[in-house]
Amino acid sequence: MSKQEWHVASLVVYCRPKQVAAVIATIEAEPGAEVPVSGEQGKLVVALEGAGQRHIVDHIDRIAALAGVVSTTLIYHEFAELVPGEESA
Repeated sequence: MSKQEWHVASLVVYCRPKQVAAVIATIEAEPGAEVPVSGEQGKLVVALEGAGQRHIVDHIDRIAALAGVVSTTLIYHEFAELVPGEESA
């Protein structure tokens, strides 16, 4: 039986100010992603959660590749093993 994990991460994303709204909309369209804080100058705080490290890394890679994104910096990452029968979301 393989271990199941639940990962939570946050990152700071810098994007071009004129593309903030489009970047936020694209990020928030992804399951397990939200932008709880944003600034008009293009600085965003992004929260990610998902079942596995690969899931988080894939999210970060997709965000980094978005038009208008200048940089992404991982700020926080934590994971926990799920107990059998425990809900992940």
